[in-house]
Amino acid sequence: MNKITFFHGAETRRLKKVIHKTRDKDLCRRANAVLLVLKGTSKSEVARVLQAGRSSVNRWLAWYEVAGVDGLNTKGVGRPVRQPKAFICKVLRLLLEQTPRTLGYQRSRWSTELFALLLRKLCSIKVHSSTIRRWLPKLGIVWRRAAPTLYIKDPDKEAKLAAMREALDNSSTDHPVFYEDEVDIHLNPKIGAEWGLKGQQRKVATPGQNKKHYLAGALHSQTGQISYVSGQRKTSDLFIELLEKVKGQYRRAKSVTFIVDNYIIHKSKKTQKWLTENPKFKLLFLPVYSPWHNKIEKLWHALHETITRNHRCKTMDELLEQVDHFMETAAPFPGGKHGLKTVYHN
Repeated sequence: MNKITFFHGAETRRLKKVIHKTRDKDLCRRANAVLLVLKGTSKSEVARVLQAGRSSVNRWLAWYEVAGVDGLNTKGVGRPVRQPKAFICKVLRLLLEQTPRTLGYQRSRWSTELFALLLRKLCSIKVHSSTIRRWLPKLGIVWRRAAPTLYIKDPDKEAKLAAMREALDNSSTDHPVFYEDEVDIHLNPKIGAEWGLKGQQRKVATPGQNKKHYLAGALHSQTGQISYVSGQRKTSDLFIELLEKVKGQYRRAKSVTFIVDNYIIHKSKKTQKWLTENPKFKLLFLPVYSPWHNKIEKLWHALHETITRNHRCKTMDELLEQVDHFMETAAPFPGGKHGLKTVYHN
């Protein structure tokens, strides 16, 4: 006969509640074992059904006898962690502020093996690299691609950003502000990850001989509306064509401001001549190498993610047809649900 001799209705209901609501699969398993025994199932049968050892079932029942359902909540199984985890976390964070080379090592990036070596060398703490690899995400340390940057600093950065903020704050129907930029369209697809069956890698056929096309786009800072032109060359003529298009679309505007990067076509003599002839247009230049301040970059990212990455087009005309459809349906951006649009208009 089982050692548990009492079959309290309240306890049974509590066990069932734990089984149905807990997200702890181990707690659910232990509660199931106790409930089955309480209902008269033999311990051997419970061990077989739950794929557990007979000794484990006996241990769970002992916990239940001592503390009831609360006794089934354990702090985990296995040997307790003996390493000073909090201290190790502080050491790792300090190491991340440096590079391996600053400490005299050949590597340019950190590795868990090097972390383990330095913990042993500097702190006399022996911990395996695989253990460190398992701990890192829990410590808020992740493997992440670095962002490129340059040592060049723009002495006028704050003044340029202040001018941008002022223009954006004063943006209105009479004084629209646009984010402007160009993007390259390649016939050879940009290769990226996508969903597929485990163990199988999708194949993307490439035309081999690459071709290029270019878009110049303007994103309205308030409405998210998109104006764009395309061409086979990224020159001042392409930029001026976009200016002319926006000029026609916003005839009643008293002033039109474009936020642009420092690419040469935005500063060319031909562009300056056009701006002189159209004084209501004004260009605000971004700080050098600061593309994250230009919100149209998100539109180009969405274009690549939706259309050009892993595309299966065999000709540039076929690809540009898809690009045009994206540009015409992406507005207002963001929020146009471009990634869920059908191929053809309904």
